[in-house]
Amino acid sequence: MLDQVTATRYVTPLREGGSLPGLMEADDLGTYVVKFRGAGQGRKALVAEVISAGLARHLGLPVPELVLVDVDPGLASGEPDEEVQDLLRASAGLNLGVDFLPGALDYDPVAFPVDPLTAGRVLWFDAVVGNMDRSYRNPNLLEWRGMWLIDHGATLSFHHRWATAEGYDARPYEATDHVLISSGGNITAADAELGPLLTDDALEAAVADIPDPWLDDEPGIGGPDAIRAAYVARLAARLDARPSWLPDLIDAAGRGVAR
Repeated sequence: MLDQVTATRYVTPLREGGSLPGLMEADDLGTYVVKFRGAGQGRKALVAEVISAGLARHLGLPVPELVLVDVDPGLASGEPDEEVQDLLRASAGLNLGVDFLPGALDYDPVAFPVDPLTAGRVLWFDAVVGNMDRSYRNPNLLEWRGMWLIDHGATLSFHHRWATAEGYDARPYEATDHVLISSGGNITAADAELGPLLTDDALEAAVADIPDPWLDDEPGIGGPDAIRAAYVARLAARLDARPSWLPDLIDAAGRGVAR
């Protein structure tokens, strides 16, 4: 399971994102970008963050460390911003903390070019988890002693409607606006390297990090353990369906786009 810390101070809101994450200090002396369960995107965004970051880490892709952050709603009384007060009160309990990378720069593919295999790995991973939030406008990559992948709350879109989740398995990945599409990504090599790593055990380990309070009962599925199993089944089916969506991704990476 993810380590758990207790928030001790709310430092500042980070208004770049729509969910108003906040920079917070914790009792382990760490500083974290905290994503709140009470934010408009809801707990499923936190679930997607945990699963996708866990899979990325298993694949050797650089993602900041995650922790569970226990937030006392009493912290709200010290904040002058009413929006922050409401958010802290609505987020009592466990929230998601992302290790803060001080001095990190927004990624720019011209300033920080990557090799074709690295580009291919990121594109392949994003296709597996359905990440549509890695564009030129909003790359969700940071440069901090190398490239880091962040912000995966918009992945795993199938969990917003489990009744139609099977349609996700073979769905083509729209990569034409991906920030690394012009980097000559070697998708074939990435698939050969990464595909065998995402075993059922790896998928189960990633979903095991989701705390029970973030998993509401789903109609037709059940409680937390059944929901975790449903995530594993869906991701395994996505991997099995690679012959359906991988050729289009290879073609897109070969063509690239003019920017």
